[in-house]
Amino acid sequence: MLAAVLSLTVLGAVLGVVLGVANRFLQVEGNPLVDEVLEMMPGSNCGQCGFPGCSGAASALVDGSAAATVCPPGGKALASALAAKLGLSLDLSGMDDSGPKLAAVAEELCIGCCRCAKVCPTDAIVGAARQIHNVLREACTGCESCVPVCPTEALLMKPMPVTLQHWVMPRPAAVA
Repeated sequence: MLAAVLSLTVLGAVLGVVLGVANRFLQVEGNPLVDEVLEMMPGSNCGQCGFPGCSGAASALVDGSAAATVCPPGGKALASALAAKLGLSLDLSGMDDSGPKLAAVAEELCIGCCRCAKVCPTDAIVGAARQIHNVLREACTGCESCVPVCPTEALLMKPMPVTLQHWVMPRPAAVA
């Protein structure tokens, strides 16, 4: 018994050292600009941009194969920040930015089919089968991926309520 434990311990230590050395010598350096753009993205990995997550969209932005308006949840603010960062031309005329929204469940329409919870990338929708579902406000990113899969149209996107955490003081009018 002691020999088996000792041999597995030694084997684990040797393999750990081999993996550490391989990591140091075989490490692939990434593009630091992609990492900076990825930090600017919302990180919800909702797929509305058509890329596999925010990292795919960031890589496409840096490569030049995507426009600065690639991220719908980011809105106009993210698009202008990305355009400034990457030196891209920006046309915001076709981009709809109605502000941040959150999903809400109409309880009288919800049948508890769980389709919305299966497609939510952030697990913001909670509920059991044949029970009324609810949306966790802190986890919802407003990606709208849950709305088209609801068979009873019980999910609606509502504007984010103004609270102390989200309120921004308006700029004062310029004195003429």
